Amino acid sequence: MFEALTKKVMQFVAILVLALLAAVAQESQWQKYSTEGAQAYEQGRYEEAERLFLLALKEAEAFGESDSRLGTSLNNLATLYLKQARYSEAEPLYQRSLIILEKALGPYHPYLAATLDNLAMVYIEQRNYLAAERYSRKALEILENVLGPDDPEVAINLSNLAEIYRMQESYDEALPLYERALAIQIDALGSEHPSVAIILNNLAEVYRVRCKYDKAEELYLRSIVIWEKAFPQGHPDIAAPLNNLASLYEMQGKYDRAEPLRRRVLRIAMAILQPDSLNLARVLEGYANVLHKLNRHSEAEALEARAKAIRIRNRQQNESE
Repeated sequence: MFEALTKKVMQFVAILVLALLAAVAQESQWQKYSTEGAQAYEQGRYEEAERLFLLALKEAEAFGESDSRLGTSLNNLATLYLKQARYSEAEPLYQRSLIILEKALGPYHPYLAATLDNLAMVYIEQRNYLAAERYSRKALEILENVLGPDDPEVAINLSNLAEIYRMQESYDEALPLYERALAIQIDALGSEHPSVAIILNNLAEVYRVRCKYDKAEELYLRSIVIWEKAFPQGHPDIAAPLNNLASLYEMQGKYDRAEPLRRRVLRIAMAILQPDSLNLARVLEGYANVLHKLNRHSEAEALEARAKAIRIRNRQQNESE
C-alpha cells in the first residue's frame, strides 16, 4: 500500500471549520486562517494548509480549553496530518480535540462524531482495529440519534466502519455497509458527487479481492470519472483510484493499461510529496515494476535508483536520531 497518497481504500475525514464558522459572531483572524486553510486543504495545497491551520491554532489557544474553535483547529490540523500519513502527530491532536469539543458542545453533537470518526481512521492506519471500531461505532451512534439513519454524515461513518472490517478481511460485514452508504449518498447528493466516488472505489476493492474483476473495473472507472469532473487534474485524491485500477490491471497481466495510470500517479506524487518521502519511493517502485513487465528496463532502473536513494537517506536520518 502506498500510504496516504495511494490508499487502496479511500477514507472520509472531516474538516470542521466551515461548518462552525456560522457560530462565530464576527470576522476574526482565526476565522480567516481557518477558512483559507480549509480551502487550501480541499485544493490539495497541503503545505499552505498546514501553515494556515497552525496560525489558526495559535489564535484559538487564546480562547481557552472549553471553546469549540480550539477543538475545531486541533481537528483540522490533525486531519491534514492524517492525510499526509503523519499518524503519530495526528493522534494526540484528535484526542485533545475530543475532550474540548465534548466540553463545548456536549456528548451528542455531529462535530464530536466527525472527530471520533477521524481518530478511528488513525487507528486503522496503526492497525489498531479494536480501537478504530470502538470510536467509529460511537460516532455512528451519535449521528444516527441526532441526524437520522439516512443522513449523508451517517453514510460517511458507515463507509469508514466498512473500511475497518475490510482491513480485517471481513468482507461479508463490509459489503452491506458500503452498499448502504452508497445508496444514502446517491439519494442525498446525486450520482456524481465526490463522496459517491469514494464509496465506489471502496466497493471496487471488495470485488477485487473476491476476484470479481469486471465489476471492480466498472466501479473504479466510475469513481475516476467523478473525480476528474469534480477536481482539477493532478488533485491528490485521484491518486487512489488510479493506483487501484492499475493494480487490478497488473493482477490480470494487463501492463499496457496499467502503465499510463502509474505514470499519472507518479506525477501527482512528485507534485505533492517531499523529495525524500518514503511514499514517493513506493510510487517510484510501483511504476518501475510495470516498466520492467513492458521490457522498458532502463527506465525502470532509473526509477529504482531514485527510490533506493530515498530509502538510504531515510535510513541514515533514522540512524542519526
